[in-house]
Amino acid sequence: MKVATLGFIALCASQFAYADGVVHKCKDRNGQTIYQATTCAKTDTAVSSWAQTDSPVAASLPTSNTTRVLILRQQSNGHYFVDGAINAKSLIFVVDTGASMVSLPRDMAYMANMSCKEQVSVQTANGTTRSCTSVINKLQLGHLLLANVPAMIVPNLSQPLLGMNVLQGFRIEQDNGEMRLTPKN
Repeated sequence: MKVATLGFIALCASQFAYADGVVHKCKDRNGQTIYQATTCAKTDTAVSSWAQTDSPVAASLPTSNTTRVLILRQQSNGHYFVDGAINAKSLIFVVDTGASMVSLPRDMAYMANMSCKEQVSVQTANGTTRSCTSVINKLQLGHLLLANVPAMIVPNLSQPLLGMNVLQGFRIEQDNGEMRLTPKN
C-alpha cells in the first residue's frame, strides 16, 4: 500500500455539495478541524465558512498577448476559485496551495468517466483516509487546457481542490484581491 500526503483536504459529510452551498470550517475542543454544512457547535471554534457558487469567478484578460494569463478574483471568504472542467464535465476548483495534488470528490470523478487506478492511504489535516489515484485526460482551467493530469479521487470530499501538481506549472502572483496564473512554458 502506498501512502500519499496531501497538505489539505477538506473532508465533509456529503458526497458533493451541501444543500445551501455553504461549508463551515470549525475546530472542536480537541483542536480537530471539521468541515460541515451547519454552523459550528457552541463548544467549537468557527474558523471560516465559504459558499459554493454557480457563477464564474475567473476571467481572462481581453488582449491577445495576454490570453495565457488567468485572473482569479479573491472571494469575500479569502479563497480563490477557478471555473474548470474534467473530461468536459464542468466544476469549480478551490485553489489550494496546501494540496499536493488535484483532488476530486468521488462522484464528480466518476461522472467524468475517471476510474480508480490504485488504492492509497492519504494523510490529511483530518487524519488518514482511503483514496485512489487516477488521471484526468483533459483538465480545463478557465480558458487553459492541460492533458493527462495525475489526480486523487477522495471519498467524502465536497469541493474539487486544485493542488500543487498543477499550480507548480504556473507563475503565481497575488495582489489587491487578484491571483494571476501564468503558464511557465
